[in-house]
Amino acid sequence: MVSMIKKYDDAINLLTSVGKFHISLGLDRMEQILELLGNPQEKLNCIHVAGTNGKGSVCTILSSVLSAAGKKVGLYTSPHLFKYTERIQICGEKIPDETFAQYVFEISGLADSHGIDLTEFEILTAVMFKYFADNDVEIVVLETGLGGRFDATNVIKRSLCSIITHVDFDHTERLGNTLDKIAYEKAGIIKSNCPCIVFEGKEVYYDVANEIGAALIVISSFENTENLALKGVHQQENLSLALAAIKTVFPEISQDVIDKGLKNVKHPGRFQYIKEKNLIIDGAHNPNGIEALKQSLDMYFPNQKWRFIFGCLRNKEYGQMLQILFAPSSHHFPASGEGNNDEVYFYHFKHANSCEVSELRAVCPVESKELTADTEIDFSDGHLNIICGSLYMISELADKFNLSVL
Repeated sequence: MVSMIKKYDDAINLLTSVGKFHISLGLDRMEQILELLGNPQEKLNCIHVAGTNGKGSVCTILSSVLSAAGKKVGLYTSPHLFKYTERIQICGEKIPDETFAQYVFEISGLADSHGIDLTEFEILTAVMFKYFADNDVEIVVLETGLGGRFDATNVIKRSLCSIITHVDFDHTERLGNTLDKIAYEKAGIIKSNCPCIVFEGKEVYYDVANEIGAALIVISSFENTENLALKGVHQQENLSLALAAIKTVFPEISQDVIDKGLKNVKHPGRFQYIKEKNLIIDGAHNPNGIEALKQSLDMYFPNQKWRFIFGCLRNKEYGQMLQILFAPSSHHFPASGEGNNDEVYFYHFKHANSCEVSELRAVCPVESKELTADTEIDFSDGHLNIICGSLYMISELADKFNLSVL
C-alpha cells in the first residue's frame, strides 16, 4: 500500500510540476504522442461535449443513462474535486491509483524520449485514451478541457455526435472577447457527417456545420427534470441536450432505462445539497453560472436566511459575480442593510491564482467577513449555507467542515 501511494503521489508531482502545469492549446503534441501509442483514440466511439457551462452535467447524465442501458462507458471530465482519478472513469469506477500512475509515467517517459513537451492536461488526455482503449470501452463521453478547436480532446477525427452547451464569457484571454469568437472555438468539435446538438442556434454553428457537412440539431423542447437526481433550474437545458443525444444516437434505449439512469446521476459539487449541514455546494465560477445558482436558490430556498462562503480565481469576472449574488432584493441583502440576517464570508484558498480576500471585499456591495482557519460556522442556526465561486476550493472546505461530498 505504501508503494502504491508513493507512485500515485509521484505521478501527481510530475503532473503539477512547473514544466507540465500550464495551458498550451494545439493538437500537434497530442497527435505525436498518440501516434507513438498506436492511436488508441481511433478505436473509440466518442460523444464529444464542449461549452462554457453545463458540459460536466451533460456528460454525467449521458454516462449514467448509457451505463443503465448496459453499455461499457468511459467518462472523461475535469477538473476533479479531490483526486485526479475522478477524471477518468469506466461505468462510475475511477481509474485505480496504481494504474493511473503507471500510465502517467509510461506516457510522460515516452514523450520525453521523443522530445514532445506535453502539458498536464495533454498527459491526462493521452492516459484516458489509452486506458479506455486498453479496456475495450464501448462509448466514451468526452468533455473538452478548454475551448474546443485546439483542445487536446479534439484529436478525434469522428464522433457519434457532438454537443455544445450554453456559451458565455470565460477564458476570454484564450478564446476571444466576443460570444461569436468563443462559439467559433467551441464549434471546432463539430465533425463531418456527425450530428451536432446545440441549444442556441448561433450563426457560427450553422456556418461550420454546413461547411463540413454535419447535421445541426437545435433543440427547442425542454425535458421534464422530475426524474433527474441533479437539481437546479439550469439542469433542464442540460438534460434536454443529453436526451436529444441519446434519442439521436441510441433510439433503441427505452424510457424506463432512461429514467433509471437519470435517478442514478451523480455530479458532486454542482448544486449539491447536503441535508445534515443545510448546505449547497456549487462550482459556479463565472457570471452565467452564478446567475443560474442565484435563480436556483430563489426557487428552492426563497425564505431561508443565506450564508455564503465564496472564493474564486483572480482571472474570473468576480466583480460581476458578486453583483449578481448580492444585488438587493426583498428578502436578501436589502439596500439599507436593515433587518438583514444573511452573511457573506470570503475565502482565500490554496491556489496560485486564488483571489485575496481584500480583492473580493473591495468590489462586494454588501458587508462581508473573512473565513480563516479559526472561523467556526454553526450549520444548525437556520441559515442555508452556500459554498460557491470555484471548484478548486471545495476539497479544502470539505476537509475543514468534515463534509461528505463524493
